[in-house]
Amino acid sequence: MSKLKNDAMTKSFIKYAACIVPLTAVFAFTSVFEGAIKGKVVPVEGANMVMAISGKDTISSPITDGTFFLAKVKPGTYSVWFKGVAPFKDTPVEGVAVVEGSTTDMGEIKLQQ
Repeated sequence: MSKLKNDAMTKSFIKYAACIVPLTAVFAFTSVFEGAIKGKVVPVEGANMVMAISGKDTISSPITDGTFFLAKVKPGTYSVWFKGVAPFKDTPVEGVAVVEGSTTDMGEIKLQQ
């Protein structure tokens, strides 16, 4: 390979690395400071949406086949609401703690009619 072509490839690699490394660091840094909430509703057809609320932060996600997963949740204490599908009622669960870097498993949430 010619020296000129090798120098051009080296410069391209350095430019690429200079862009990718900081972006990777930003994504790694931000994901460490977040957590998640997961669980299951019973009966599976009893709710179709879940919301976690804490102060000004609200995160929502659909419930699929009775399971839910809320990602990118800031650490803190949340009220988690399950949107009931008739004849099931909306169901709140207070005091759900989210810790940075981990997933809070709410287990099985039994919905009432």
